[in-house]
Amino acid sequence: MIWYIDSHIHLSDPAYGPDMKFILKEMEYLKIKACCVSMDVENSFQTLKLAQQSDLVLPFIGIHPECANDDLEKMITLIEHNRAYLSGIGEIGLDPTYIHNTDDAKRQRHVFETLLSYGEKFNKPISIHSRKSLDDIFEIMTSYSTKHALLHWFDGGKKQLRKAMDMGFFVSYGPVMVYANDKQLLASITDESKILVETDGPVKFSKCFEMKSGQITFIPSVIFCASKILGKTFDEMTLLLEKNTNSFLGI
Repeated sequence: MIWYIDSHIHLSDPAYGPDMKFILKEMEYLKIKACCVSMDVENSFQTLKLAQQSDLVLPFIGIHPECANDDLEKMITLIEHNRAYLSGIGEIGLDPTYIHNTDDAKRQRHVFETLLSYGEKFNKPISIHSRKSLDDIFEIMTSYSTKHALLHWFDGGKKQLRKAMDMGFFVSYGPVMVYANDKQLLASITDESKILVETDGPVKFSKCFEMKSGQITFIPSVIFCASKILGKTFDEMTLLLEKNTNSFLGI
């Protein structure tokens, strides 16, 4: 059986709460699995609860750089107690958008490096937030395994993409690729064995998506776009993405 896989979506976000039963039914009917990433400790608890409702939800827990002041010790405990059930660690990373002083920068980096170390300790894949921070991510990751690391929503340039490929990162592209020429160009030169797709919902998307929150049902459209860019049939692209995602997940 072929599965569509959303490699990065915040299904445990409150925005999806009222419709969750319907979303899980959609996933079952359309054969979609989702790597459900988390923002902080409380949201990680919600992710774990959601994963108990459906084995189509693959739980990733962690502290997003926006939430770097969250309780790191509680997150470490949560990872240790649930390591057998976790699909991965994330969303973690760096982002100068949320840094206002030197202490913020130090804290954000400390949280990122600490959770990276636990991902490595328990051999879990990592979903990385790297907005405006790719070069710093590359520098830090030289000390960690990148065998199962994803630079979600890749927004670097050609040189940074080559660096990511050389370091063994996976990279993912989302609904923006459907209408953005620069994303289509990057996808066309990405190593086929390292490309994944995502929605990053509930982020809103413009153009053909009419500023609607990202839905997991957008995934077939993203796959179709990727298939045209790489010159493959839809089924060929789906099979490739399933293989790549399983490689990222280590399964």
